[in-house]
Amino acid sequence: MRVLERGWLSSNNVLLYDDRDSATLVDTGYVSQNRQTLALVRRALGERRLARIVNTHLHADHCGGNALLARELHAAILIPPGHAAAVAAWDEDALTYAATGQACERFRYDAVLAPGQRLRMGSHDWQVLAAPGHDPNSVVLWNTTESILVSADALWQHGFGAVFPEIEGESGFAEQRAMLDLIGELGPRLVIPGHGPPFTDVEDALARAHRRLDALASDPARNARQVARVLTKFYLLDVREIAFEALVAHLGGARYFHLVNERYVRLPFAEFVRYTVDELVAAGTAELDGGVVRNRDAAAGA
Repeated sequence: MRVLERGWLSSNNVLLYDDRDSATLVDTGYVSQNRQTLALVRRALGERRLARIVNTHLHADHCGGNALLARELHAAILIPPGHAAAVAAWDEDALTYAATGQACERFRYDAVLAPGQRLRMGSHDWQVLAAPGHDPNSVVLWNTTESILVSADALWQHGFGAVFPEIEGESGFAEQRAMLDLIGELGPRLVIPGHGPPFTDVEDALARAHRRLDALASDPARNARQVARVLTKFYLLDVREIAFEALVAHLGGARYFHLVNERYVRLPFAEFVRYTVDELVAAGTAELDGGVVRNRDAAAGA
């Protein structure tokens, strides 16, 4: 197994060597970095062929390289349950790309992962486990033999992915708490997250995650503002700098920003975007200079 740790614009890529001839890749990063993903995967494959792509979930930073890798390397694509019809019809709102203001090249899928299913990857069996919370349709991958968890955005060393269902008016905090409890019960010796380095201090990571979840669940408006900050930061990571008016126009096309503003902030939309940018500036993760918003290097995964 080889972990290709990426920056925060793309998810990590996990390459599992199935045998001397083939390999499986877990998650493929963001579309604007798909050429880099292809080069990294080709180098790591060596003489092997890429047989399969397995997506933990279909957020744009985890599946943006699917189309290119499938074209270039002829890999089959396996997706988690829940969005098969949306992928087939390429419904960008149901897939959240339009809602988040993010992009993903259209891809097709070959099979659907079922929670409880076992996949043979890297000479071991991995169990597919449902992992709602960050995304209702997400899965994680559990290797009982080696006690390794590919946790996607259910758990990072210092947190977890934004709880998107809550801003849709759906339950997400309870599901995220149940997921953290399940990881505690599994007791992995190694966690390979969707963002950031693999880690072994799992108990400490879970304690940090529980504290963060308690804070968000006690104040849903805080979670909603965090979603707005994370998605704004993600876009800045991609474009590096943008005129404030152009940022307002871009975010105006993203449904999640309107949901957060209408339910929790209630400002004229441009003022809401300025409010969000000001929070990023205060945190040291962006700067606003003469009407131009610039990224400042810092972690912000979606």
